[in-house]
Amino acid sequence: MADMDSSQRLLAAWRQGDDAARDRLVALLHPALSQIAAAQLRGEQNASLSTGDLVNDAVLRLVRQGNIGINDRAHFLALASRLMRNILIDHARAKQAGKRRHFKVELTTRIEGVQRHDLIALEDALKRLGTYDMKLAELVEMRYFGGMTLADIAAVYGVSEATVKRRWFAARAWLADALINPAFGD
Repeated sequence: MADMDSSQRLLAAWRQGDDAARDRLVALLHPALSQIAAAQLRGEQNASLSTGDLVNDAVLRLVRQGNIGINDRAHFLALASRLMRNILIDHARAKQAGKRRHFKVELTTRIEGVQRHDLIALEDALKRLGTYDMKLAELVEMRYFGGMTLADIAAVYGVSEATVKRRWFAARAWLADALINPAFGD
């Protein structure tokens, strides 16, 4: 609870332009950022990015965006998770361009079962889902890539966990169909 209060104070100070508060916030949330990065890198074959690299790149992108309206700890972690996913996608595309192939990565966090998907195919499916329902795509990013709990996501959206759970099942079903049939949702 003290970490949440501290993070709220540091976020407020950062929004006011206090760079030292931003640095303390990153240090405070570093364990959570590392957990998200490790989950996103888990199972990647021939990885040339480390957990630390992924965290640092995401933090640098956050800093470059300047004074952004981050509401709370969950919002910060969700944004960092999205940035990490974008970094991994950029990395996979660069590898694919250089080698004309890439490896599948395991993208699971707090989700039972091993699920391996082509990162670029998953990104394309997520973009299509976003054109259909942006909130479902954001939910997938937070849950699948960010490892956020249903309670965390419910707090971000201000809805019940049951609502998030229903939307999570719908998003997973839509993505499963889109990954099996790439023309699905067009």
